[in-house]
Amino acid sequence: MVKKEVVLTQEGLKKMEEELEYLKSVKRREIAARIKQAIDFGDISENSEYDEAKNEQAFVEGRIALLEEKLRNAKLIDEVDISTDVVSVGSKVKLKDLDTGDIFEYMIVGSAEADPIENKISNESPVGNALIGEKKGSIVEVSVPAGIIKYEIMDIMK
Repeated sequence: MVKKEVVLTQEGLKKMEEELEYLKSVKRREIAARIKQAIDFGDISENSEYDEAKNEQAFVEGRIALLEEKLRNAKLIDEVDISTDVVSVGSKVKLKDLDTGDIFEYMIVGSAEADPIENKISNESPVGNALIGEKKGSIVEVSVPAGIIKYEIMDIMK
């Protein structure tokens, strides 16, 4: 099986490492204490607290494994390597929707870091993919379920 490269910014790498450390050091202990307390209640066959804690434990262990896998396959984007000439992973892009006139600012990140609430879009998303390699002043057409959206790249920043 081919391992998928996980593209991360320095900030994304730090966030992922912090989450992994929290899950391993704090969350595991909390869940272990909950399981022990549930076992102390007696019969675990009909113990909802025990079942809940075991389910949470399985989720946390799965998340730990996923984070460790992503960190093993991480490719760090160095801010020095980010160009302001063309859009690349790590670029901050100012866009103008040519239909509505609305202005948007996005940071292009790898899929592991994507967070639309923080205006971080994946390089694999339709908008992110359309922007990669484009220059300031370019008009980019993005195919979305509602049709085609046209953006003008107003600025590319680090």
